[in-house]
Amino acid sequence: MLKTLLWGVALALTALAAHAQQSLGTEVAGLREDVRGLIQKVGELSLRIEELERANAALKAQAASGSAQAYATVQQLNAAVVDLNQAIKAGDAANAASAAAQIKKLGDATNAALESLAKGQAQRAAASTTFSENFPSEGISYTVQKGDTLSIIARKTGAKLSDIVNANKIADPTKVRVGDTLFIPGGK
Repeated sequence: MLKTLLWGVALALTALAAHAQQSLGTEVAGLREDVRGLIQKVGELSLRIEELERANAALKAQAASGSAQAYATVQQLNAAVVDLNQAIKAGDAANAASAAAQIKKLGDATNAALESLAKGQAQRAAASTTFSENFPSEGISYTVQKGDTLSIIARKTGAKLSDIVNANKIADPTKVRVGDTLFIPGGK
């Protein structure tokens, strides 16, 4: 019975060792893969460092060769801004003078046109407006409303347009204003 027991323990230890060896093998395989990935990353970083070193060397060579200056100082920038502002002001003065000349020219042309119109008005005979007294003497009062014209008022009240013009002595029918009170001869 002891022999059987020992035999069972030996089998258990063998199984345990095999399992441990298998787990250890899996972990070792995982570690090998991790190391392989790290080696690849280190290689990529080495290449990038080489690229940067080449670019840095090229920049140093360019700076050492005295090629065209690729930078400006703050003092140079400030001087350029001052020059630019002076150029803008000079341009504005020239533009302002040109605009003033054009405005004067337009003003002179406008004044000449107004004088011509005034002369034409002075030479034209005043329009004589005569009103007839031939309209009905009876009628109604009407207060002009917004949107009313003499034609609309005549239609609303049933009066003749000429009678309204003559009774109220309206020289310009377009000058009737809202709120005016008119006598409407024969109106209803």
